[in-house]
Amino acid sequence: MARSRRNGILIAGGGLAACMAALAVKRLRPDVPLLVVEEGKSFGGAGYRSFADAELGPEGAALIGPLAVERWPGFYVAFPGFSRKLKSEWAGFSADDLHRAMVETLAPKQYRLGTKVVAVREDALVLDGGETIKAEGAIDARGAASLSTLDLVYEARLERDYLLRAPHRVDRPVLIDATVDQAGGLRFMQCVPLSESRLIVADICVSERGQPDDQAGARLDSYLAARGWRKRRVAAEYARVRPLPIGGDFAAFWRLGGARVAKLGLRGGFVNPATGRTIADAVANAGLLAEQSDFSGAALHDLFEAEAKAAWKKREPLRAIPAALAEAKPEERRSAIERIYRLDPGVIARLQSDQLGLIDRMRLQRALRGG
Repeated sequence: MARSRRNGILIAGGGLAACMAALAVKRLRPDVPLLVVEEGKSFGGAGYRSFADAELGPEGAALIGPLAVERWPGFYVAFPGFSRKLKSEWAGFSADDLHRAMVETLAPKQYRLGTKVVAVREDALVLDGGETIKAEGAIDARGAASLSTLDLVYEARLERDYLLRAPHRVDRPVLIDATVDQAGGLRFMQCVPLSESRLIVADICVSERGQPDDQAGARLDSYLAARGWRKRRVAAEYARVRPLPIGGDFAAFWRLGGARVAKLGLRGGFVNPATGRTIADAVANAGLLAEQSDFSGAALHDLFEAEAKAAWKKREPLRAIPAALAEAKPEERRSAIERIYRLDPGVIARLQSDQLGLIDRMRLQRALRGG
């Protein structure tokens, strides 16, 4: 069995959390040895990520800034009989953008693509074929392990990158278009304009179902036709399912992901339960990693376990949103989300940035109850 030893940090996985951690260490702590090992042929996972700048904070925005290729001054939401344009700096980038940043920033010796990690220990990665790489500490960012100890609903999405035959006239993201049929759960479309004739459209369903819907493609075609958008071709298509935690035993979840192993991303439960997005935690944890002086596996485990548990406790009010959807009858779920987006714009902004105050929480609870 081949073995190698190095100083510094090992990161298993090449998704958002792993990439943010690697980029932060490379840019802020170039003295720290680093190796990222990803099973796929490229970094970044799949699909397009859009987010509010307020989610990141100043330091996170500085880290993500070079990646945010597209920017908009706000977004739209639409419900039957109600639509709204909200001002909020919004940005986005693709998996290809993230891959490009990784290979341009890291030296070739600092990453391996197309290499499967079969086990992560606190100071080592075990690769398919038996090779073991040891270092001061290792981080597991390969995606969620067992979710059996958590209570969940799911956001299932089919996302297509459309090249259209004529301008679509969408000037900023449509975060929620819930004017569509609601059969099967809370359904809505999401649109992100990348150029005047290029548009990412996602069919999204929030429900107890943890699998993609095989009718989502037909709904996307119908949605385009209803809006008079004629496609030239589909440049890319991605299906994803995001877990939205509403409760459960989080300490047990952390242990199931790998005892005494540091974890990031969904592997460590770092997800906003209201939006399903992981980007805020990814950039915050990346900055935190770069600040450390002790990169031993035990120290990194304790650091990120404490961060994960603190985030879980703080986000109880956010978990109330998917919990309310789970408790509501399917025909009532759209109304609950609409009431949230009728709140004061400041409350909505603080909800998205995970900065709810006490009064905000009271208003949110009242909206969820129908008050």
